[in-house]
Amino acid sequence: MLTTTSAPDQDLVDGLAQPLYVLGEDGTRHPDTTLDPFLHDADETLLTGLYLDMAVIRALDDEAVALQRQGELGLWPPLHGQEAAQIGLARALPETDFLFTSYRENGLAWCRGVGAQEMLSVWRGTTLSGWDPFAHHMATPQVIIAAQAHHAVGYAMATQAQGKDDIAVSCFGDGALSQGDLNEAMVFAASFGAPVLFFCQNNQYAISEPVAVQATVPIALRPTGFGIPSLRVDGNDVLAMRAASLLTARHIRSGKGPMFVEAVTYRLGPHTTSDDPTRYRDEEELETWRRRCPLSRLERHLDQLGASIEELHAEAERRSEETTAALREAVTALPVPAPESLFDHVLSTEHPGLLRQREQFRAFSRSLAPESSDGLPTGGPAS
Repeated sequence: MLTTTSAPDQDLVDGLAQPLYVLGEDGTRHPDTTLDPFLHDADETLLTGLYLDMAVIRALDDEAVALQRQGELGLWPPLHGQEAAQIGLARALPETDFLFTSYRENGLAWCRGVGAQEMLSVWRGTTLSGWDPFAHHMATPQVIIAAQAHHAVGYAMATQAQGKDDIAVSCFGDGALSQGDLNEAMVFAASFGAPVLFFCQNNQYAISEPVAVQATVPIALRPTGFGIPSLRVDGNDVLAMRAASLLTARHIRSGKGPMFVEAVTYRLGPHTTSDDPTRYRDEEELETWRRRCPLSRLERHLDQLGASIEELHAEAERRSEETTAALREAVTALPVPAPESLFDHVLSTEHPGLLRQREQFRAFSRSLAPESSDGLPTGGPAS
C-alpha cells in the first residue's frame, strides 16, 4: 500500500519557503534585500518593454493553440501564465549565453529571434528540428524530459575549458526533478564547477500530477544537496525574475560554479493541446492563479507609476497582431517535405543500415503505386 510521508519540520525549509518577490498582486513595489541591488535600472521604459514582451508571447501562444485546434499543427505546448518567468530570464542574459530548453519555452525562442516558420515547423511535422541552434544560441526543443540538462552541462564545461565567459542555461519543469538525467547533470555541474544555470519553471503540474506528489519540500532545496546554491522566486513577478536571473548569472560568471532558480508559477492552460486539465484541477484553483497573472500585476504597477495604460494596451495589441499574423502566414507557407527526405539528416555520413532502410522505404513506396495496364506498378520514387 502506498503511504505519504509526513511533512518535514518547518525550520528545515524556512529559508526557501517563501518565494522572493518585489511586485505584489496589486502591483505595489516591495523592497527585497536580495533582489533590489539588481533593480536600479527598472524605470518605466524597462517595465513597459517587459510588459509588451509578455503581451506578445501570450498572443503568440494563444494563436498557436488556435492553429492547432484548426488542424494546422499536430500539437502545441501552451505557456499561458508562465510569461514572466521566460521574459524575466531572456531579458537578463546576453544573447551569447546558450539556452537548452524543453518544449514549452517558446517565449525564450521568440526573444532569441526564432522566426515563425522555424518555431512552427516541428509542431506541424514538416521538419525534424526547427532552427539552427548556433544562429540563435538556443538548442531546439527537447521533448525527452530533462535530457537537455546533460547537454547544458556539457556545453558549459566546454566553454569553461576554452576560457570563455559565456554560461549555459538548462530550462525544465518541476516534473524533471524526478528524472535521473537532471540529478546526474547537477552532480557533474557541482563537481566540475560548470558555469550553468538550472532554471526550473515550477508550474505546479507534471502533466496531471501536482507538484506535491513528488516534492514534500520546496523544489529549490533539492540542488542544495548537491552543493548548488539556489533561489526560489515568484515566477509571476517579471521584475523579480529578471533580478534573480541577473544575480545568478553574475554568480556563475564570476567562477563560483552553477546555480539553481525555481520560478514558482502556474500553467493556466493544458499541458499540451492533447490534455484535458479539467480532469485534475478545479475552477477555484484556476481563479486563484488568474489573480496572480503576470501581465495584470505589471500593468497595475505601471498604472501606479503614472504610465498611460490606454497607450500601453494599444501598442501591445499592435505588436501582438503583427506576431500572430506572421504565425498564420507561416503555417500556410511551410513546404511539405518529400517523404524520402526523412533519411537525409539522420547521420552525417552514409551508413549501411540507413542505406538499407532507405531502399526498403523506396520498395515499399513502389508497392503502393497504382498498377499500369500491363499489371506493373507505375510511379513512385526512382530507385
